[in-house]
Amino acid sequence: MSNKELSLLRTLQYKDFYDDNKGIRCPDKLFSKDVRKIKQVLDYAMQQYERDISPSELEALFFARNPTLTTANKLVYEGLFRKLSQEEPLDKEIAHEVMSTLFRGVVGEEIASLGFDYINGNASTMEPLRRMLDYYGDDFVPTFKVEWEDMSIKHLLEMNGLEAKWKFNIPSLSKRIEGVSGGQLIFIAARPNTGKTSAHASIIAAEGGFAAQGAKCIVLCNEEAAHRVGTRYLCAASNMTVEEIKDNFALAGSRYDKVKGNIVLKECTGKDMNYVEMLVRAYKPDILVLDMGDKFAVRNSDKSDVYLKDAAIHARNIAKQYGCAIFWMSQLSAEAEGKIVVNMSMLEGSKTGKAAEADLMLLISRNNLVEGQDEEDNQRHITIAKNKLSGWHGVIHCELDGKRSVYRA
Repeated sequence: MSNKELSLLRTLQYKDFYDDNKGIRCPDKLFSKDVRKIKQVLDYAMQQYERDISPSELEALFFARNPTLTTANKLVYEGLFRKLSQEEPLDKEIAHEVMSTLFRGVVGEEIASLGFDYINGNASTMEPLRRMLDYYGDDFVPTFKVEWEDMSIKHLLEMNGLEAKWKFNIPSLSKRIEGVSGGQLIFIAARPNTGKTSAHASIIAAEGGFAAQGAKCIVLCNEEAAHRVGTRYLCAASNMTVEEIKDNFALAGSRYDKVKGNIVLKECTGKDMNYVEMLVRAYKPDILVLDMGDKFAVRNSDKSDVYLKDAAIHARNIAKQYGCAIFWMSQLSAEAEGKIVVNMSMLEGSKTGKAAEADLMLLISRNNLVEGQDEEDNQRHITIAKNKLSGWHGVIHCELDGKRSVYRA
């Protein structure tokens, strides 16, 4: 007999705790022989009176129901009841853990005993094991605690307010979606040579972008060379073309200095999502850009939709676990070529798998060249194809200043 047994028995004298743990969740085998007899009287008392039972009441009932005890046994039980009355009830959560641990031990001993029967040839069928599983299955619970989500009005409003921690600096976009926050996965997709890289350079480095707001931004490049992506960021931050920067290096530097401390780039050709997770864990960015996201996927299947979905799930888990917003840059398939109105089914390699994981999906298209047109139209159309942030879906229009890598409303 141990103090742990008596503390647990003392806690079981409270009806609410007893009701939560009665029956096979608290078998008599949890207790040593002498304490077990007291537990059996407690079972009777709870069934008979359906209320809390005090130590003195339990003692009186015990001796009333065991009138034939010898003098020596009476002395033993009187000593047990003295100790029981001095025990403080356990905290309910601690008592549940103690109960769970003892219960698993009892089941383990029975399984071990049955195992020896099989080894020694005393059991010839699986029926004893099946009976044991049926008997204990629903009540065999590990130590398990759930921290329920805070559903108070104050908390919910505060969390909704954080959904747009980092604001979009494209007015036509911010009217529909104010911004993004940690834990979110955002897809930006377009056909080649439409302005994908300029898109993330603009929303991060241009005036009023994420970097200017104080976000720590990491860009992982595995398509274009890092210095070319970096040049777009320089142009966006300075709002100058490369030629203008060369002509007025001081002005470009003064503008670039305002944000460059919050932007780092890394060439990542050949790296996978495990590398991405290690980097995020080590450097803790607020904003992470995967350019291109699809190329971080491990090709562990001959079906692109399978391995791209796996990678997207991994990216989403990284965003949630480490509290960063991840921008996954992707291509639209040839089906989107020449189209202004595009949709998520046109994502290259995965029509549903990637889209299913997205909190926000921005698909960029452009006007078709018409005969006799000297240069490409700078108008861009951003289809908000999926939006769990504000719920608005539709198309917004803006202009791309390609030489400065800036999107303007």
